[in-house]
Amino acid sequence: MKNTFKTLALVSSLLVGALTQAHAKEELLDRVAAIVNSGVVLESEVHDLFTSIKLQAKKNNQSLPSDSALKTQVMDKLINDSLITQLGERMGVQVSDAQLDQTIANMAKENNLSLTQFRESIVADGLEYDKYRESIRTELISGEVRRNSVRRRIFISPQEVENLLSVMKEQTNNDIEYHLGHILIEFPTDATQEDMTKAKTRADKVIELLNGGSDFNKIAIASSGDANALKGGDLGWKNINEMPTLFSELIDGKEKDTIVGPIRTGLGFSIVKVLDIRGRQVVEVEEVKSSHIIIKPSIILSDDKAKAMLQDMLDKIEAGEADFAELAKEHSEDGAALKGGDLGWADPSTYDSAFSDALATMEVGEYHKPFRSSFGWHIIQLNGRRMVDVTSQMSENRAYQILYNRKFGIESARWIKETRDEAYIEIFEQEESDD
Repeated sequence: MKNTFKTLALVSSLLVGALTQAHAKEELLDRVAAIVNSGVVLESEVHDLFTSIKLQAKKNNQSLPSDSALKTQVMDKLINDSLITQLGERMGVQVSDAQLDQTIANMAKENNLSLTQFRESIVADGLEYDKYRESIRTELISGEVRRNSVRRRIFISPQEVENLLSVMKEQTNNDIEYHLGHILIEFPTDATQEDMTKAKTRADKVIELLNGGSDFNKIAIASSGDANALKGGDLGWKNINEMPTLFSELIDGKEKDTIVGPIRTGLGFSIVKVLDIRGRQVVEVEEVKSSHIIIKPSIILSDDKAKAMLQDMLDKIEAGEADFAELAKEHSEDGAALKGGDLGWADPSTYDSAFSDALATMEVGEYHKPFRSSFGWHIIQLNGRRMVDVTSQMSENRAYQILYNRKFGIESARWIKETRDEAYIEIFEQEESDD
């Protein structure tokens, strides 16, 4: 099989003849940088992401590691993207042009720019807008596949929720947030004692460099095996309860610029730095109250048929010939069917991206035409919107979400590691460029 893949790579990398008036002239179109199961990573993709990161670093006045170290991290990300995208294709995860346009419109709005201004800013940064647009599609698909794949690995017991609620009620330091940086020095899945010793030696060396004043962002990009490596290891702002338990016990009460570690985890040795400290920010989130009917395509029920069934239901609802809740009880294919499709109040960001994007376009009382998510075909009824202050909310939902986010980060890292371990990956030596 390996030889077959090598042959494919060589064929994919052949020079294509471009005819001129006088004679045929060979022109290099692209090369395969890596084979990832049934897909490939092209050198042009490596070059584009590499260039984009360097442009952003220059714009933000950030230091970067050597080009070879950066390209290694870029290749790792593109391999992960390829694996996840292939999984997405098998799962039927899709992001339509309409969903993509809505996401980009939201990004422009968050930056207080019109769509035209946003596009111009992308081009001004030296990026091709069409390629940037497709990279957003890839990120949306990757995020959805990751959420769907990791969600089923997470179990949170009622006792865990009760325990966290008790801790939160007794805390006096819940008004402090820490901006954290993280570097993960990995060891293999079935690590030997020698593997762990080598990883520990590397982690100790990283600690030594950081204590000597080396740039955290630069070392994270060069050395970290964490998913946030290309972001300089940035974990964002978190209070004590939102951190992994191993981190919170060591970070609680520490001052800015404190470095802790190496911390042994199931994936390797973690090194954490307190980049900054602030008082807890007031956080408001919008919650929506909605109901839905979902029909899941199958071998005997095509996508077109599922969509048509829902459109017929919606026509009857809007004509006053049928009731949404009764149709949901009769036809919807999930646990909410018994409640007439009622999903209750929820933060829309916790839903499938296609579902949350659809909700974002709706007015209260409105129905949404049939659309496809990674779970199946839906119609939605939006029943309400409200803003909720979640800063110091000590509800069961808040505690559950904190526990979920903690476990999601850990399980997400395990999941992608296992996915890579099971994949066929072959990386080809790249030609030197003028980057």
